[in-house]
Amino acid sequence: MQFKTSMTSHSQPRIAIVGAGPGGLLLARMLHRAGLTVTVFEREANANARPQGGTLDLHERGGLLALDEAGLLQAFARIARPEDQGNKLYNRYGDLLFDEQGAEDGGRPEVDRSALRQLLLDSIPAERVRWGQIVRGAEPAGDGCWRLLLGEGRGASEPFDLIVGADGAGSLLRPLLSTYPLQYSGLTLLEFGIDEVDDRHPDVAALVGRGKMMVQGDGRALIAQRNGNAHIRAYAVFRVPADWAWRRFDLHNPERVTAQLLEEFAGFAPSIQALLRASNGWYVPRPIHALPVGHRWTHRPGLTLIGDAAHLMSPFGGEGVNAALLDAAMLGRAVTQTVAAAGDWHAEVARAEAAMFERVIEAAASSADAAAEQLSHDGETLALEHLMQHQAERLQPMPIHA
Repeated sequence: MQFKTSMTSHSQPRIAIVGAGPGGLLLARMLHRAGLTVTVFEREANANARPQGGTLDLHERGGLLALDEAGLLQAFARIARPEDQGNKLYNRYGDLLFDEQGAEDGGRPEVDRSALRQLLLDSIPAERVRWGQIVRGAEPAGDGCWRLLLGEGRGASEPFDLIVGADGAGSLLRPLLSTYPLQYSGLTLLEFGIDEVDDRHPDVAALVGRGKMMVQGDGRALIAQRNGNAHIRAYAVFRVPADWAWRRFDLHNPERVTAQLLEEFAGFAPSIQALLRASNGWYVPRPIHALPVGHRWTHRPGLTLIGDAAHLMSPFGGEGVNAALLDAAMLGRAVTQTVAAAGDWHAEVARAEAAMFERVIEAAASSADAAAEQLSHDGETLALEHLMQHQAERLQPMPIHA
């Protein structure tokens, strides 16, 4: 298919995406697949510059739908871990309150974030991603175009007809569209890892099971998730001021942090404390922030946001990556179909934006509710109710249509 190259709203647009996360890369895949030229700007030096985070669960009407839209569902099946959809809930005395294992048909297959990112990178030409590009903002470039402002003395980029901010929670493009600040949820996670869990810590492997486990009590919680390659990623959860973790823990001394965590969880059973003793000593504090439910902005031609840059929400609903992938798929479909039909893609971006605002409200609200319930006086009961409801929904027979 051939596209015109004149600089009108009906021609092939020059598109930049800021951020090579799941949403940004899936959008790049959609645009490249349709024959459009797209450039991804990523601050990391390369794909392996840092750990990409833990495991993700993709939902049938979220991330899985988006991957199908991008023609990547079969490739995803080769890296997914449907066997790791289990859930366990313990009390602080080590009693098992809920156990759902072997839920391979749960409709939410797990995947390591790094594996998903590599799948998406492999789906576009390598030269489409510019690594080591620190984006500080953007400025008008005339004729309705924008330039990216680059750090480290690199000046400004070439002009683009559309810049999509997929640059996450700390987006530096968001202030061009919205003045809303991030809001601290009151929750801080201290992340740590456990390596070679099956061989080195079989008791912890059994405790966590094939999926995720949670235990809460005494105003604190532990969450652990099985990742690929026999790795466990775990989080100690506290309801504290945003700077508390840096004051409470000696983060330059991993052995001291482990001892301090054991102090925090002194009232928990030895079987639960085994999670902390098995830590590999890699600790990262993560205060949880979010944008207001219903966050939106007045459309500004040539700029838009997707994913966490547009609607950051707490991780407790498991909705963030699913919303980001769906944002990318819907925006990609809108732009590519309109350009192919020689339509007004500027107007279509505005419509896709408005649809995104409405689409994410339910997910953002449920994520906010889930964060609010964490470490409440009745948090254990609420967590059990949530798990039982999810199990019931999964086991409900699909309706048969004549």
